[in-house]
Amino acid sequence: MALLELSGLTKRFGAFTALDDISLLIERGEVHCLLGENGAGKSTLCNLVFGVHRPDAGTMTLGGEPFDPRGPAEALQRGVVMVHQHFSLVPNMTVAENLMLGRASAVLKPQDIIVRMEQLAAEYGLEIDPEARIDELSVGERQRVEIIKCLLGDPQLLVLDEPTAVLQPDEIDALLAICRQVALRGKSVILVTHKLGEISRVADRTTVLRQGRIIETVAMEGADIRSLVRSMVGRDVQSAGSVLAAAVDIEGKTPAKSSSDVGPTSPGEAVLQISDLVYRDPHGVPRLDGLSLTVGTGEIVGIAGVEGNGQTELGLILAGLAAPSGGAIVVGGTQVTGCTPQEITDAGVGIVPEDRHAVACIKELSVAENLYLGAIGKFSRFGLLDKSARRKAAETMMRDFDVRASSPDVSMASLSGGNQQKAVLARELSLDPLVFLLAAQPTRGLDVGAIEAVYNRIRAARDDGLGVLLISSELEELMAVSDRIAVIYRGKLVGELAAGSFSREAIGAMMSGHAHV
Repeated sequence: MALLELSGLTKRFGAFTALDDISLLIERGEVHCLLGENGAGKSTLCNLVFGVHRPDAGTMTLGGEPFDPRGPAEALQRGVVMVHQHFSLVPNMTVAENLMLGRASAVLKPQDIIVRMEQLAAEYGLEIDPEARIDELSVGERQRVEIIKCLLGDPQLLVLDEPTAVLQPDEIDALLAICRQVALRGKSVILVTHKLGEISRVADRTTVLRQGRIIETVAMEGADIRSLVRSMVGRDVQSAGSVLAAAVDIEGKTPAKSSSDVGPTSPGEAVLQISDLVYRDPHGVPRLDGLSLTVGTGEIVGIAGVEGNGQTELGLILAGLAAPSGGAIVVGGTQVTGCTPQEITDAGVGIVPEDRHAVACIKELSVAENLYLGAIGKFSRFGLLDKSARRKAAETMMRDFDVRASSPDVSMASLSGGNQQKAVLARELSLDPLVFLLAAQPTRGLDVGAIEAVYNRIRAARDDGLGVLLISSELEELMAVSDRIAVIYRGKLVGELAAGSFSREAIGAMMSGHAHV
């Protein structure tokens, strides 16, 4: 008997149908992956199972009994737990204190929590200091706390919504191992992920969603990953070149760059010059320590490094969101060291920041308003705003950059993550003048189709003579797209490799602090 059975589930939000007649079985002891583009309905389906939303039609059974949770509390009582994309931990409390939240202290004392944590550490390898404060933990450690919180009650079903989007490779490996251990103990896991390599490693079965409907459910033993991609996006994804190959590769081998992927062998004059850049955080800790780097016209330079080695600070400084403690930055011959974001934009710098929600867009504003943030004067005359002209211009930009929305008037929040990122990229690549583009984690949380679109645009900009600095935690993508990769370790540039000489082993060694020979 299946643990969870969904029959004819439909969910609407106003006139929009997010899920349409979903029928699905989740077997006991399996890891079942949900695959689909942004906006396909994966998170909505998870939220129905966890009781965040209630279906407009259809039924669910859990363990053979009717299952209709009126909220997460009822789902928890039935043994269904969920780890959301965004953590729900209190930063200034300890791990043990967070695990106590929502539990009656008379029933479960702090010492009971610690004993249970020790048991889970022995069963699943979930070691963590119960006295550590949440704000002192890495992203991977915080997610471990979320999973411990879920496993405390010995659930039947663990739902994980995009759990690996912000994790490093070793943290991803650990999470996938936990999923397998949970399944081996007779429980079930629903795992939502965009990363096809993870699906091939951990899934027993995968269900593909597209536009709120199930396209297919396949057993993963011997499955054709490229066929899953076709089911997901409704077409062959070919033009992404080796980026797609890296995404779907099961063996973990990075394919060689094809002739269409490789940029010019000798870039043009430098459009970005960073000299001896230093940055100390508010506690005086050096995050960048004498970093020097150049980017030429017509080249993509990738920045590789384990998270926390200065990449985020480098992106913030180049965007004008943090002031360096020392050094100089020149863009297109213009000194921009310590300049404001507007001054940096005026110098011809396009910025795709690491956190598009916090920095790159205002979700409550319309798509048209977001596309022309900072350029409102273009549509003003005698102090009056010509909204019709802005709307028409936004429609053209949306069409040119394939930003999919019902109209330019809808809120940015209503767009999928991929379309939000395409809108940000469209705005930045439409700047005039534009000589340099910073793209920081541009594909984080995106599906294969959106990744293809983003990198096609970045490559096209490179081919038109733009200099691009690409900061990404996805090493396979960096190796597939970059003309040169620079590795950063503890705020220093420790080595560079050119296209044609990329090696995971060499880059990995440098990321660990070992100099490249």
